[in-house]
Amino acid sequence: MEAVSRILRSHGFPLDPDDTGFEADQVIHTRGVNNGDIFVFPSGSLVAWSLPEDVVMDLATKTLLPAAMNPQMSQKELENLEYEEDPKRDSSSIRGDVIMIGTKTQVDTTLAKIAFSSGLARSTKLAVLETMLGKYFESTRMIPTLLSKGSRLPFDRRFMLQKTGELLELRAQLNHYSELTDSLPDLFWDSRHDLGLEGYYDQVGRALDVGVRIKTLNEKMDYAQEIASIMRQTLSEKHSIHLEWIIIILIAVEVGFELRREWKERKIAKKAE
Repeated sequence: MEAVSRILRSHGFPLDPDDTGFEADQVIHTRGVNNGDIFVFPSGSLVAWSLPEDVVMDLATKTLLPAAMNPQMSQKELENLEYEEDPKRDSSSIRGDVIMIGTKTQVDTTLAKIAFSSGLARSTKLAVLETMLGKYFESTRMIPTLLSKGSRLPFDRRFMLQKTGELLELRAQLNHYSELTDSLPDLFWDSRHDLGLEGYYDQVGRALDVGVRIKTLNEKMDYAQEIASIMRQTLSEKHSIHLEWIIIILIAVEVGFELRREWKERKIAKKAE
């Protein structure tokens, strides 16, 4: 996040223009063209309000790309929601797919946008994992068919280890290495503001079915884990059979040497007679 701050400053973007007080490692707030708000989160998600899509894509894929620790340009995901500002409202909410922002005070408006943006960033990160799991299933979809036909699995140990590692990484990103499954991100616990921001965050989660999607993703991973277990079991059986044949061959070679030794001894004995 320090790199993000440095790049934004070098391009003339103001940081934390409304003095929300959030740490840079929690969320970075700035403004772009048309005074549109921009929020960058540690997950690598960028959420923009009132900015053209081409400007947002340029910012995410070019300007801020050097700040990415492990850029995955092939795994971009977009979430689009409409929003309206109502200067008569104190609070904000989501109605269907439209975010209603109360704009009586600028700071409260920005804080509400941070809360909604955090929920959107969570959904986008989840969409990335959903796409990655879809690709995982695509690479292993022939396994159930081969098993149902009683065919041998044409995979080696390297393939099995690779797929097991991919699955473990996916599960870790979902349940351990991110805030996807947390009921409330740390930035709201640490906030000095008490404006019910967690309620806005929860509203986004319900609107985008985040809880259901997380449950579905974990269930799919359980199924993928069964496939991985079958691959490991099959590979273990192949390895065991291979070892058995090696043992049989070694025994056969030893017997051959013993028979040859006895044949030579009998031949020498006959000559001596």
